[in-house]
Amino acid sequence: MKKLLSLSLAAALAVSATACGNSGSGSSDGADAEAPAAGTEGTEAEGTQTEGAEDAGTGSAAADGSVFKIGAIGPTTGAASAYGTAVMNAAKIAVDEINAAGGINGYQVEFNPQDDEHDQEKSVNAYNTLKDWGMQLLLGTVTSAPCIAVEAEASADNMFLLTPSGSAIDCISGENAFRVCFADPDQGTASAQYIGENGLAEKVAVIYDSSDVYSSGIYETFVTEAANQPFEIVASEAFTADSKTDFSVQLQKAKDSGADLVFLPFYYNEAALVFTQAAGMNFAPKWFGVDGMDGILSGVEGFDSSLAEGVMLLTPFSADAEDELTKNFVAKYAELCNGETPNQFAADAYDGVYIMKAALEQAGCTPDMSASDICDALKTAMTEITVDGLTGSGMTWSADGEPSKSPKAVVIEGGVYVGM
Repeated sequence: MKKLLSLSLAAALAVSATACGNSGSGSSDGADAEAPAAGTEGTEAEGTQTEGAEDAGTGSAAADGSVFKIGAIGPTTGAASAYGTAVMNAAKIAVDEINAAGGINGYQVEFNPQDDEHDQEKSVNAYNTLKDWGMQLLLGTVTSAPCIAVEAEASADNMFLLTPSGSAIDCISGENAFRVCFADPDQGTASAQYIGENGLAEKVAVIYDSSDVYSSGIYETFVTEAANQPFEIVASEAFTADSKTDFSVQLQKAKDSGADLVFLPFYYNEAALVFTQAAGMNFAPKWFGVDGMDGILSGVEGFDSSLAEGVMLLTPFSADAEDELTKNFVAKYAELCNGETPNQFAADAYDGVYIMKAALEQAGCTPDMSASDICDALKTAMTEITVDGLTGSGMTWSADGEPSKSPKAVVIEGGVYVGM
């Protein structure tokens, strides 16, 4: 089992979360704005997007094996589609930029996104489809439970896997696997530290999904770290996948406990129900979530987003940051996605493609290498690169696949994310 790296907590700017339509494979009809690539040390990952770049991996290049084949898996339909769609769109932007700038080690990239509907069996089926296509590297999967299932297959195949957002510990249990995002335990620890160190509450209630590895993993380390912080956990209420539409019991217990803050380590769909039902009970504590909350402003049809006003959460990305990399990415994403603002999952994916580029260049890989040989080369290269991206500066990786970077805290104000 891999060991987890600790992480520190930093303040942040804002991110506005949405998703747009599914992206195609390796196309390049996105935004016109020039965007510098994620910077790296020990590599030459400095590509920029140019208008009119040709589709990646089409025609003779794909036929003669002279392109790198990157597959991606995530939910572009279903309840978690805001995550997967954002990932695929952002990865498309990164692939287009890289191809327009000359590719990786002089070779173009072909990108093949697959929908898994946040379902483990469908995710494994998508993985097998990509293997049949000739995939050499996998960006995915997007959500934790499917990622654990796919990682078991990828590990057995010695297929390089970089998940942008699969945060459960077992998402990267094999030596072949790395992640862009924070691990669940880190999010729980960092959330407790932020609440305690900033004096956000004296009494905290927790509502979590005990049937979900993502939610329960965060919950467990939150409770552990809370013992070191100047607040008391006055209620811990669980729900499961079979009972995630009615939160009246959990909310009533949280209200009766006198909690002035409720910690919600789960996804935005359930959070929307919690906020709606809490409003009906006249229960208005402070709310604090984690990265799965990103999507609450746009990912739930019919949800009154004003009910999320004041919600706080941790996220690695700020869409209104003033650095050129972020501004250009946000502009390109908006043009590709009808004015929408990228969420942190999009940022994780964009960085993920450039992380792959940096590692491939560090290792000197070429497309004629087998997927297994590429994987072996990248196991070492990933520990040698340093990447400046949307979700962190000076990002590095240890052999256990965990990144070293700092999270950021934001609050929803006026319908947008604002740095705390």
